[in-house]
Amino acid sequence: MSFPYNFRSVRKGIFVLYYSNNKPMHIQSFAVSLTVDDVPASSQFLVTHFGFTEKMAADGFASLTHEQSGTNILFMQTGIEVLPPFMRQVRNSGSILAFVTTNIEAEEARLRQAGVPVVLPLQVEAWGEKLFMVADPNGVILEVVEWVSSGSR
Repeated sequence: MSFPYNFRSVRKGIFVLYYSNNKPMHIQSFAVSLTVDDVPASSQFLVTHFGFTEKMAADGFASLTHEQSGTNILFMQTGIEVLPPFMRQVRNSGSILAFVTTNIEAEEARLRQAGVPVVLPLQVEAWGEKLFMVADPNGVILEVVEWVSSGSR
C-alpha cells in the first residue's frame, strides 16, 4: 500500500507529515475516535461530567466537541460497518484521554460526589504534575491534569 505522505524529522523524536510534494499537510481540526460498546453512555458521560456538547449522533456514532478547548472526540460502536473489517471488533483499550485543568482538587471532589469511578486517586508527580484518573461506563480512562509549575512541562 502506498501513501502520498512522507514523514520528515525536524528534531529528535519530532516528525512533520508532508505530502509527497514536500508541503505540510493542511490540518483544519483534530479528533480522537474511540470504539466502544455503548456509544450513548460514553457520550452522555462527557456531556454530563466534562462539559462536552454532542454535535452529531446516529445509530452507533456520536461526535462531541468541547467548545472552550476545541477538543473533538468521536465514539463509534463496536462492529459498526464504517470501520474496516479488521477493526470492527476492536474495543478501545490502553488509551488515556488527558484533560488539563485548574483547581484539580475541586474537580476530583465534584466527580466523586457525582459517583464517577475514580480509578487513580489524586497524586502529585515529581516533575510538577497533579493528576487523577476516572473511567467512563465503557472503561475509557480519562486523566485530569494540573501543572503545578509552568517550568515543569
